[in-house]
Order: sequence, then C-alpha cells, then structure tokens
Amino acid sequence: MTKPSDRSRKPISSFFGEHGPILGLLCLAALLRLDGIAFGLPALNDPDEPLFMMLAYGMLERGSPDPQWFGHPGTVTLYCLALIMGAVAVLGIASGRFSGIEDFAQAVYLDPAIVILPARLFVAANGVACVFLTYLVARRLWGRGAGLVAASVLAVNAVHIGWSQVIRTDVQASLFMQLCVLAAIRIHGSGGVRSHVLAGIFAGLACATKWPAAIIFLNPLAASLDRLRQGRGERKGLVLLLLMPGVSLLAASPFLLISYDVVLGDLAGEARPVHPGSTGFGLVGNLGWYLAGPLLLSFGWLGLPLALAGALGAAVRSRPFLVAVCPAFLAFLLSISMQSLVWERWLVPLLPFLALGFAWAAVTIVGLTVARWRLIVSLGLAAALALPMLQATHARSIERRNDTRQIASAWIRANVPPGSTILVEHAALDLLQGPWKIIFPLGSAGCVDAREMLGSQISAGDVQERRRGTPIVDLAHVDSEKLATCRADFAVLTRFDRYQAERRRFPTEHARYVSLTQAGRLLWMAAAREGVAGGPEVRILALGPRATGPSRSSR
Repeated sequence: MTKPSDRSRKPISSFFGEHGPILGLLCLAALLRLDGIAFGLPALNDPDEPLFMMLAYGMLERGSPDPQWFGHPGTVTLYCLALIMGAVAVLGIASGRFSGIEDFAQAVYLDPAIVILPARLFVAANGVACVFLTYLVARRLWGRGAGLVAASVLAVNAVHIGWSQVIRTDVQASLFMQLCVLAAIRIHGSGGVRSHVLAGIFAGLACATKWPAAIIFLNPLAASLDRLRQGRGERKGLVLLLLMPGVSLLAASPFLLISYDVVLGDLAGEARPVHPGSTGFGLVGNLGWYLAGPLLLSFGWLGLPLALAGALGAAVRSRPFLVAVCPAFLAFLLSISMQSLVWERWLVPLLPFLALGFAWAAVTIVGLTVARWRLIVSLGLAAALALPMLQATHARSIERRNDTRQIASAWIRANVPPGSTILVEHAALDLLQGPWKIIFPLGSAGCVDAREMLGSQISAGDVQERRRGTPIVDLAHVDSEKLATCRADFAVLTRFDRYQAERRRFPTEHARYVSLTQAGRLLWMAAAREGVAGGPEVRILALGPRATGPSRSSR
C-alpha cells in the first residue's frame, strides 16, 4: 500500500525532474541581469533613460494616454513605465514616504533612482522572459534538449544581459517578436485560426514597441502561405493574419493615427545619416562590424561560427525553422546592416535566433557521436561556449560598475573646491548634492543650471524642443549665441573623443572642443579599459581662476 507521503513526493520530484533544468537556467538568467542593475545611479549614464521616464511621467501629469512622442514609437514600453511610475507613487504616498504627487515628482527629479530602478527591473524581467521563450521555440522545433541549450546560450549572453539592464524598447520588442515566432511555428505545424490571430496581435505589439520589429510579421505570413501551398492552409486564418497587426498596432498605440503629424516629425528626427561614434560603414562594413564586434564578443570564437553554421544547417534540414523562423530574422539582419548607423542594441532581436542556431548545431554534433561519448562531448561543448561567454559577461559587469563618469565624479568630490561652477555633458545627478553649481548644455537654451532645470520639472517636450533635432545633447550642439552661458570653472567632457575620431565628418563640432581644450588646462582624464572600466573617455579641464587641482590621468 502506498503511503500518502509517497504519493505527494512523486509529483513534486516529477515536476522538478521535468522543469528543474529550465527553472535553474531562468534563475541564472535573472541573477546575471540583476547583477549591477543599479549601475550609475543616481547619475544616468544612458542618455535615453531620462527621456523615456520623462515621457512616462508626462502622461501621468497630464492625465492623458497620449505619449506625445513616437520615435521608436515605444508606446507599449512607455505605457508600462507609466504604470510602474504610478505604482511607485501610490506605494510611496500610502507608506508616508511622499506627502503627495507634487512631493513625489520633486523627489524623482532630484533622485531618479526612485523610479529608474523599478523600471530597469521590469526590463530585466522581459529579458528573462525572452530566455524562456527561446527555450519554448527550440523545444517545439527540436525537443527539450535543444530548448535547454538555446536558453542557456541566451541566459549568459553578455549583449542580451547588458541591454536587459537599460530602459529601452529593444528587449521588450524582442519578447513580442519571439511570441510571434511561437505562433508562426504553430501555424506551420497545425494551423488554426487562433494561431493566426495571435501571430498578428504579437506582430502589431512588436511594432508598437519598436518600428523595425514589425518585420517579424514575415514569419507567420510565410508559415501560412506554405501551408496553403501544401493544401493544408486556412484562408480565413490568412485574412485575419493580414488584418490583425494593424488592428493590434492601433489598439496599443491609437495616437499614431490621432497625432500623425507628431509621428512624422519624430520619424524624421530619428532618421539621421550620421551620429558621432555610431556612423555606419555601408552594408558590408556594417555587417562586418556586427559580426566581428558585439556578436564575436558575446558568443566567442567557437560559439559564433557554431551558431551561424547551425542556423544554416537548420534552415536546410528543418523546414519549420526555414519557413517560420528564418525569414524575419534574416530580413532584420539585412535591414540593420543597410542603415546609416550601427548600434549594438539593434542586435538584441537576433540573439535568440543565433541561440537557436547554436542549439541545433550542438544537438546535431552530440547526436553524431558514439553513445558512450555523448556526455563528454556535451560537457566539452558547453564548457567551450559557456566559459568565454561568462568571461565576457563578467567583464562587462565590472565595466558597468566602474564607469568613467562615476570615477570622474569621485575625482571631483575629492579635488574641486566648493562654490565652483562645473560644466558637465552627461546627466551627473550624483553631483547635485555637492557644494557646486552644475550647468548642463541644452541646445538652444545654452548651458542651464541643472538644479533649476530639475526643480522646474522640465518635460521631455521641452528637451526635444531645445535640442532642435540634434542627435545628442552636448557642448558641440549649443547655439553659438548662447556659448557665454557655458562659462565655468571646470568642464567635464565626455564627447570630445567621439568628435576627435570623426573630425572630418564633424569639423565644426570638433573645432569647438579643440578651442575649449586649448583655452583650459587638462587636470584629469580617464578612458575605458576592457574588464576594468567602462564608459566614454572623460576629460576634466580647468577653465577659470577657481579651477586649481592636481593633474593626473587614469587609463
């Protein structure tokens, strides 16, 4: 006779036997994405994080769901950020931390970490969900073993981890793209109107999160057409598939239609042919930059060739992969390689695809070996891939924790006398509580007092208006008539090296920095070092009579 305790233990052990490996991988993915997630705070090292949070706060302040910005378009992400910010405000007021909405707003502008950290945690959760979805896709295509391999690759990928810690749209858009891929595989395998509808909904949500993600629609479309070609398709499903992305897009972001003039203006502002530090090299050059740069860094010398070979092999041997997965991702790679700019974050949606390729290659290699050697081959492949990937992940984590901008702030706190005026080019909110006047370049407004700007709760619209369509906010883009407002005792420059590297493309901007550096005295400089410190090259200059301090360099 079986004891009740035995019956209760069996389902539990069975559950962990089946789901334990993927749960362990998801825990690993979460730990890696939480490691160092508070980097920089209260300073904001990523220039787009404050923009997204100001846009989200603006909706709450106006009591309107209109984001009034559609550059990415980012609507789904902005709505999520607004909900997070509202939840933080409600909890803070209920607990007595804030006396009311005005007190909450003032606290957030002085210490954005109050809302930035919860928002980063939300993005990290999206990153972990992407790992799980990659597991589901690979498992549906080639079985549980392939699913675990694909999930492990994405879980430890340095590029995916890094962008899962920043408030941007890329990771959330990738999540919707993977959901669309799952629906596309179901369409190809078993059809069904429901799968067509879901695929269309997810394609629309992906587009409402980031414009280029709309390309994922190619996967369910190809899957549905392939079933029709085989005489197994549903015309009703195809019709709904064609209709649902537009319906889903407008349901998630109705102001795309209502405020179409703003949409056109924001799209024009995003379509820039050049950007200091990120200007592209043409189709072949951009493709080479992605392959030899961030992809090689994050996958390693063995992992990247295996992933590419595996993707090619899977496309030849697995029709569901060829039809329901490959079209959109290959088109996406071609699309980003054809752009005028190159950004590492644009690779985020491609990382699950490469993880699938590696999973197919690994499972195939193990399957070709003699049974008694399969465990050894599996462990060898895992170690050969995981060690360089984990090394890259660890190095980037250290670099984020030791950013040159925070190192510069520490130098300022130790060496700059009270009462000095300091010009900074990045959002150095970690200096606002110090005994200095901090001024910040803001396009047509000149250099503005950072405390006054934040105290007045400047909006994203104000920032965009004063930028006047310039690619970044820095000293090079301050109106010439307003340069007098930028007089300071010290200057903290974080953009000079970019213009120095591209001085032929940006001669006017470079000349402004050269003029400033010649008029001042270099006190301190720090540059990124692989595995030691990250961030841009930072220079601290003495410009005025109060600017006296030790001269030294950190490299």
